[in-house]
Amino acid sequence: MFVYNAWYMGAWADEIKPQGLLGRVLLDLPVVFYRGEDGKAFALEDRCCHRALPLSHGCVIGDQLQCGYHGLVYDNKGACVKVPGQDRVPAQAKVRSYPVVEQDAMLWIWMGDPALADASLIVRHPWHSDPDWTWVKDRYSIKANYQLITDNLMDLTHVGYVHQRTIGGTPQAHSDADTKTTRSETGVKVTRWMMDSVPPPSYVAAFKFNTPTVDRWMEIDFFPPAAVRIHTGAKDTGTGAREGNRMGGLAFMGLNMQTPETEKTTHYFWSGARTYSVDEPDVRAKLLTSLPVTFAEDKVVVEAQQESIDREGGAPLVMIASDAGLVHARRLVATLLEEEARAREVAGIKPVIPIRPVHDAMQKQEHAS
Repeated sequence: MFVYNAWYMGAWADEIKPQGLLGRVLLDLPVVFYRGEDGKAFALEDRCCHRALPLSHGCVIGDQLQCGYHGLVYDNKGACVKVPGQDRVPAQAKVRSYPVVEQDAMLWIWMGDPALADASLIVRHPWHSDPDWTWVKDRYSIKANYQLITDNLMDLTHVGYVHQRTIGGTPQAHSDADTKTTRSETGVKVTRWMMDSVPPPSYVAAFKFNTPTVDRWMEIDFFPPAAVRIHTGAKDTGTGAREGNRMGGLAFMGLNMQTPETEKTTHYFWSGARTYSVDEPDVRAKLLTSLPVTFAEDKVVVEAQQESIDREGGAPLVMIASDAGLVHARRLVATLLEEEARAREVAGIKPVIPIRPVHDAMQKQEHAS
């Protein structure tokens, strides 16, 4: 089940080259992104209304898109403006178009009612353009529901167990972290502090600490329905990090965008920005090698979860204290889903897009709690 009236990350901006196009399934709907002659990005339904060939098999002509099967041409609003071999264009010859905004090196798409698409609601990420930070990025395909990925990010007590080779550190330190969960104006915030803890292997490899232990923080912000920002870092023990003095330590700003592909597959876009070794290309190369290892560890877990949930058919799941952040996040998404359904009912209209239930045991358990 998806929230349609929301902004989702559809692609990295540099995935669509000038006069280029990209086909991608988002929220179980086929979409084609393309750039017009002035570089502006557009998004249309990825299906020719004539014989259903995906328009991503076609080509860009100016600001228009030509089908690669019989040459029908569509403008950037989705209207067919030319049918080769005939003068009349059928009135019903059109496809859906979607609002697109390019911002902070990302392409954002609105899959619901275009009249409600307010660009000011897009999550900003200024670290992509801040000269004091440098960043790397990628996209992974995950065979799991997008909310399982959000769950994984909102409860970082798993880090000491799943990521022992990389960012883990001492498992008990993660379980005993001083954790606070609050509702913010934009979503949910989870703050975790691990004082006087052993730094994990990836921290030691990336940064020279002057003490054998560090004061380590994790600040997790959830922006519904599918964005999580995590500010992590560490400083020498006792040097004032918790009091606000974080200069001179290691700092990393992670952006995680879980855009649903289908009910059980997700486009996982991520970026990692850092303030340390900004001008050192070797550090960038190491991150591009090491970070995929960490994400692969999470991928194994959430995909195995999805398989188990599918197999068990909704068996109940027990909640524990560390689930507070993910429970709040799921409740916010559930509220958005209910509001959309209620708005359609009040207006007396059927959903534009068929919505099918997600077989998600965690969601059932959360509603029962």
